[in-house]
Amino acid sequence: MIASRLLPLALSLLVGSGLCSLSAQQTKEATATKSTRVEDPKQHAYEGAARYPFRANSEYIFKELDLEAGDVVVDIGAGDGWWSERLAELVGEKGRVLAAEVKQDLVDEMAKEYEDTPQIEPYLCPFDSTGLEEDEVDLAFFAQSFHHIEKDARVEYLKDLKKVIRPTGRICIIEKHSDIATRSADHGSFPSHLAKLAEEAGWVLVRYELMPKTYHFLTVFVQEELFPAEPEGRGRNGRRGRRRDRED
Repeated sequence: MIASRLLPLALSLLVGSGLCSLSAQQTKEATATKSTRVEDPKQHAYEGAARYPFRANSEYIFKELDLEAGDVVVDIGAGDGWWSERLAELVGEKGRVLAAEVKQDLVDEMAKEYEDTPQIEPYLCPFDSTGLEEDEVDLAFFAQSFHHIEKDARVEYLKDLKKVIRPTGRICIIEKHSDIATRSADHGSFPSHLAKLAEEAGWVLVRYELMPKTYHFLTVFVQEELFPAEPEGRGRNGRRGRRRDRED
């Protein structure tokens, strides 16, 4: 649209004139904003591959996760290792990708497939946790695998991740949106329910997005301890704390 094409020019003119002071990062973020406007009633229609359509969005997903060389990631429910292989490229030789699976045959297959990629470490994990040490990883990654955790054990699983993930680490969960899925809706999650489970376990949702054409969503959570209490201050009416509604 015309407005989106003119925005970068307008920002550069304002910055150059001194009327607007934006850092390079702020300018980048402002020009990268995506509109949620529905231009075509069919723009959200499913067009992805049959089984793992969200894999086509891997470049976008990794951009959102912003992994760095040396990071440690646990790929929970790694399956055939498709995501582990790509995660390994991002964390580099100094990083680690712990490819967790509950089936020994899948662990063995990954070990053989990636024997020349030492940063990928396939291992057999228990059903109710990752089985990892405290503060061992920077990111826990679920690619359509979270719904396999027993329903009554999910909060405890997420609580256990608070021990395993470093204080500034994150959880990324990709799932099929069960509300809109027309096939295999039981192999997915409800975003609102997932957010509630995470909240109960001490995690805060910082990113949610439905990936185009896939009926899958991306969520990213951080630990609630990263949000200290708000500082005390005066409201608009000079009172401390929350502003009260005026009485007639």
